[in-house]
Amino acid sequence: MKNINFSLILIFLTFFSCTEKHNSQRKKIPKVNVNYGSLVTKIDNTIWSIFQDSRSNYWFGSKENGLFFYDGKALRQFTIEDGLVSNEIRGLQEDSNGNIFIETMKGVSKFDGKSFKTLELKDEESYKTEWALNQSDLWFRIGFNKKGPYRYDGKYLHYLKFPKAPQEDEFYKQNSNESLRPYGLYSIYKDSNGFIWFGTSGLGACRYDGNKLSWHYEDQLQTTPNGGDFGTRAIFEDKDGLFWINNSRYKYEVLTNFGDTIKYKKEAGIGFLNENGQEEFPFFLGLEQDNDGDLWMVTYDNGIWRNNGKELIHYPIKDGEKDVLLFSIYKDNQGSLWLGTFNAGVYKFNGKSFDKFEW
Repeated sequence: MKNINFSLILIFLTFFSCTEKHNSQRKKIPKVNVNYGSLVTKIDNTIWSIFQDSRSNYWFGSKENGLFFYDGKALRQFTIEDGLVSNEIRGLQEDSNGNIFIETMKGVSKFDGKSFKTLELKDEESYKTEWALNQSDLWFRIGFNKKGPYRYDGKYLHYLKFPKAPQEDEFYKQNSNESLRPYGLYSIYKDSNGFIWFGTSGLGACRYDGNKLSWHYEDQLQTTPNGGDFGTRAIFEDKDGLFWINNSRYKYEVLTNFGDTIKYKKEAGIGFLNENGQEEFPFFLGLEQDNDGDLWMVTYDNGIWRNNGKELIHYPIKDGEKDVLLFSIYKDNQGSLWLGTFNAGVYKFNGKSFDKFEW
């Protein structure tokens, strides 16, 4: 398995889109006609996030060139000139009323079917009192120098600050550089119980159950075979209720909270034999489960690994002779799998392989 260029990942992989599992529960919203933005014939090469809304439209967020919208007929591009708060798109979500929320480095834009509006931030001091867990809340990351997420209650964004993590002192003992941001968020994930998981850059995962915040940290989840610190970039609950975090070595049955840490049972995961006959466990940037129950794990520069419960099957991703650098995976409303990439636009699974998606 190829070594991941972690310095490049550190530059680019600051954020992942917030993942929710129950797309089918969204209300059916009447279609809208989007007739502004710029008509384009090609999508940006660097796509960080992919989303299909309840109207069956597709939205693609690029690293720095705004938002792309595809209704099955035409491709449009939206930028700050159309009302976005920033062209650096990091995540996409939809609420029960069909509003689309665009997470960016500088704030969150809301598209109500007619225009983009920037969500209003409540006083930054609200982190002292505003931790809550409501079914309709949306969760975001804004910037990377904060010490917690933002919760949207339908009216305001609330900045929420994490309590001190059990791993913090050890982190700073090993990393004397005070400019590092161990609480910076790489990922946010909602599990089947409605609990929110946060993947941090240096302190592991934190789960909020509506009452308290509990942490989960293991060196093998953070440290790569080359010694690099991967951060917690991917959290996923499979159909059996087991959690996969960052790599395929283990899966976790979460039992309950115990103080500031999560109590769990650890089970063996699944790996593959490399050319030297040694077992390896890929670190992944994103994970999705298809309609057949197979897990698909996205790596940065070594394609996709498909876990069918018995073995890992490798799918290299190429753009001609060029290796495609991957960022994210997304399952749409029809169960089709899509890939967001750093250098080759968007790919879609055809049942046998991933093809570059062209308009």
